[in-house]
Amino acid sequence: MIEIKDCVMSFDRGENALDGISISVPEGSAYGLLGSNGAGKSTLLRLMTGIYKPAAGSVRVDGEDVYDNPRIKERVFLVGDETVQFTNMTLKQMRDYYKTFYATFSDELFEKLLGTVKLPRDKKLMTFSKGMKRQAAVICGLSCKTPYLLLDEAFDGLDPTMRNIVKQMMIDAMLDRKLTVIFSSHNMAEMDEFCDRVGLLHNGKVVFDRELDTIKGSIVKLQTAFDREVTKEDFADIELLSLETSGSVTKMIARGESSNIIESVRKFSPKFIDEMPLSLEEIFIYEMEVLGYDSSGLKD
Repeated sequence: MIEIKDCVMSFDRGENALDGISISVPEGSAYGLLGSNGAGKSTLLRLMTGIYKPAAGSVRVDGEDVYDNPRIKERVFLVGDETVQFTNMTLKQMRDYYKTFYATFSDELFEKLLGTVKLPRDKKLMTFSKGMKRQAAVICGLSCKTPYLLLDEAFDGLDPTMRNIVKQMMIDAMLDRKLTVIFSSHNMAEMDEFCDRVGLLHNGKVVFDRELDTIKGSIVKLQTAFDREVTKEDFADIELLSLETSGSVTKMIARGESSNIIESVRKFSPKFIDEMPLSLEEIFIYEMEVLGYDSSGLKD
């Protein structure tokens, strides 16, 4: 597993990009990193691969510090959000480059994946679209057959069809060899579909680091209707995150046990109560609003 304990990361500007972060990523899981722009997601991924050295705390992969540890670094592959370093390379040259660093690189898997996405192997990456560059990096990452694959903005630039193909590639690897996938993305629907555990970062700190089912089980969304107008003050006995009324219908989102929240609503003799599914995007928005983040920017 990957374990981050009390990790601090600072840059020249003086402020902490990460401020005492602690998270754990179990083996074989699909872990999603959420957070607003500048929350520290990319910095955290680079710490996990040993690119950065933490100013304090520890970053351990399979029980060993990853920084300045080539043997452990061979167990981790990062698909970054930029591929400028490969601009003058062909995909074939990119393959040969990674083969020099990863003894586990599989030519057989590379050819299989390349046949799936049908990228040109002898054209320079500067001629590729953003999505094609992303495909090339993912193919190389999977072909290295590392136990851990990290992706920064995992599906950025991919069309819907190619997103499904890339996701299926990762799912196959998770099933075949217990690959652990860690990725950041602004696409909440894909995280909701793909992840079994998520961590939310804000201002360099961890808001939560939990199983997705546990997070969803701690926040309840209800649709109801009353004979009288209700306000947030009426529900002071529960942790109400949102209350919106449109016509005769009221929608509520609250944190806590479903039974306790429904009991609080029933005190006002509602005409009906429907418990509705809650998306990861809604959870993210309301958690960030509690922290004072303007949700209007998240919904654009």
